Amino acid sequence: MKKQVFSGIQPTGNIHIGNYLAAMKQWVASQAEFNNIFCIVDLHAITLPQDPQILKTKIREVAGLLFAAGIDPQKSVVFLQSQVSAHAELAWILNCFIPTGWMKRMTQFKEKSEKIKDEVSVGLFDYPALMAADILLYDTDLVPVGEDQKQHVELTRDIAQRFNSIYGETFKVPQPLIPKVGARIMGLDDPTKKMSKSEAKSAHAVNLLDSPDIIRSKIGRATTDSLREIGFDKNRPGIYNLLVIYELFTGFSRPEIERHFEGKGYADFKKKLSEVIVEGLRPLQSRYQELTRDPKYIDLLFREGAAKVRPTAERTLKKVKERVGLG
Repeated sequence: MKKQVFSGIQPTGNIHIGNYLAAMKQWVASQAEFNNIFCIVDLHAITLPQDPQILKTKIREVAGLLFAAGIDPQKSVVFLQSQVSAHAELAWILNCFIPTGWMKRMTQFKEKSEKIKDEVSVGLFDYPALMAADILLYDTDLVPVGEDQKQHVELTRDIAQRFNSIYGETFKVPQPLIPKVGARIMGLDDPTKKMSKSEAKSAHAVNLLDSPDIIRSKIGRATTDSLREIGFDKNRPGIYNLLVIYELFTGFSRPEIERHFEGKGYADFKKKLSEVIVEGLRPLQSRYQELTRDPKYIDLLFREGAAKVRPTAERTLKKVKERVGLG
């Protein structure tokens, strides 16, 4: 039997090539290998303040990009988190079994709360409980994540094991699935920090819907170093990051890439990288325009996706409530 994979993506900020290379492209490639469930996690999005109209637009934009990237609704399930109420209900039950000390050690909460201080919401603190509910509802075997999200999967495992030890075998204990290459695409302006959807600086990332001229401009301004040799050297984070992007867009091996650019300068490399990205995103952008021409089409796919996963989610929730003694 195929293993069950669950992954969520927040409908906030701008989806960029880091998301595409580290997650979306991997998801598309795995559709024949796994039973994939992809969730637009809009409940997670509101742990920070959101403009309601922008959020609604972003929800459909993210879904459109997933389908445009190659997620096939006949092979994989894509649904909207808030349309399956079992997510919120299981999160509350799990809250009652998670020690606060486990939550306090979560590094992402510390990083995000540091920026907003006293305005931090209980929802942001509680974010990992909802993420655990997302995963555990579907008997998930594998959770594709980057290194920065691995801690959340480890917490989910701890929660599942704790609940199982109290009430008997209830949840499947999931494993993180981390891509060997490209799991952490870094910012163009600061290659020591991961490329982020929430970063407002225009030079930080190439977004999936950027025009060719904008892509060329961003790559042209990307941080490198004062050396000239083009090679995969992790001690030179700027050029290393750009080479990884080139590697993932082209599929060429590292020795092939280094031979190709031997004796050439950064200007030549950046020009070639820009064109590789432009051409790599062209089919996706064209497909996105087709998919979003009729706004009702994405909503239809959401309803169909939710209808597919809801019975599994409700079955898991029913089992949990019986174990706990609710209802």
